[in-house]
Amino acid sequence: MRIGFISTFPPIECGIATYTSYLREALEDIENETFVISQFGAQGDRVFPIYKPNAPAFSSDVFHTSTEMTPDVMHVQHEYGLYGPHKGVHIIELLLRYRLAGLSVVTTLHTISEELRDYEERILKHVVDESSAVIVHEEFQRETLFKYFGTMRHIKDKTHVIEHGVREAGPVPDAKRKLGLEGRKVVLLCGYFRPSKGLHKIIDAFQHISRRDADAVLVVAGKTRNVEFDDYRRELYTKLNTSPVADRIRVFRGQFPQHTFDTIVSAADVVVLPYESGAQSGVMAQCFANHVPVVASNLRAFNLAIDRSGGGLTCARDEDYVDTILKILNDAGLRRRLKENIRRYISGGAGWSRIARQHVAVYHQVTTVPYGGARYVYFPEPRGETDEGGRIR
Repeated sequence: MRIGFISTFPPIECGIATYTSYLREALEDIENETFVISQFGAQGDRVFPIYKPNAPAFSSDVFHTSTEMTPDVMHVQHEYGLYGPHKGVHIIELLLRYRLAGLSVVTTLHTISEELRDYEERILKHVVDESSAVIVHEEFQRETLFKYFGTMRHIKDKTHVIEHGVREAGPVPDAKRKLGLEGRKVVLLCGYFRPSKGLHKIIDAFQHISRRDADAVLVVAGKTRNVEFDDYRRELYTKLNTSPVADRIRVFRGQFPQHTFDTIVSAADVVVLPYESGAQSGVMAQCFANHVPVVASNLRAFNLAIDRSGGGLTCARDEDYVDTILKILNDAGLRRRLKENIRRYISGGAGWSRIARQHVAVYHQVTTVPYGGARYVYFPEPRGETDEGGRIR
């Protein structure tokens, strides 16, 4: 089928952009055709950067461009703030346009807390009502929607749980040597710097870790996105520069394209996610793609993901981070078991190839296929060298 996405998209630096790029690739691997309507700055084949999020004409511009592409279904990747002022209010008008035009829309809600704030409840009420189907990543998020919007028509039938996919990649060979970390036990902090991620707590805790393990090093690989949270970035770098164990800390800078980021993650013995708020984590999925265990905070979504995968440990209190990190660093058998758990988790259904098929099943539930059993046929252009007659070898 032909699937249109409304989403940020690389090289825009955004977890939603990365998510959409992986889902799109997996869908095309199983003979689906896709296109993306995105913000200015997005790039790629059949990627159309046509709007600024705060533009007054957002909904009309996106609607007219996307419908001219004749999709079978539109898929909106929802995050507050991506679609206009007032926490993304423009998306409501766009969904209503699609509904009046008779075009099916699937909306993935990437951030659903157990208790909704007032603005979240107001926006989600309309988003859920005007969507043909809704996807969330955890069962408790579906329960939250039932709790707040249980009287809404068809809510239980239209809401689906599909967990965050994981790339079927595997670790980058010889990553520690490439980064000059051979013989070291690497604790990694990575991703975008923002206060809610709690990275400062691990920078403070690392002096205790380093005193108990002479081979431990802390690697920090991240940055702020655009100019947001600049004060927090300065706070982190001040902590790093003034740490009493600064000689045991390595800071990596860069844009971190995928292979570079994979190399950094693959060099880690453990990645720490001390988040204070949030839902599912794209960084956790990146760690699992490289078979690297995590130590995470006690957020419900983290607990559920680690219970499913067996790919790490959680900490109920900040005081537990030091002992939990050292437990993984100093127990080679435990590290092997966690890595093997991750491999089984991906092959058992968390890989993007299976996640894509679950999405297709949702699309088919909301889309009327003409001519009954008609098969949608799509083969991407082959890549490779050509012979003298211009044919692909």
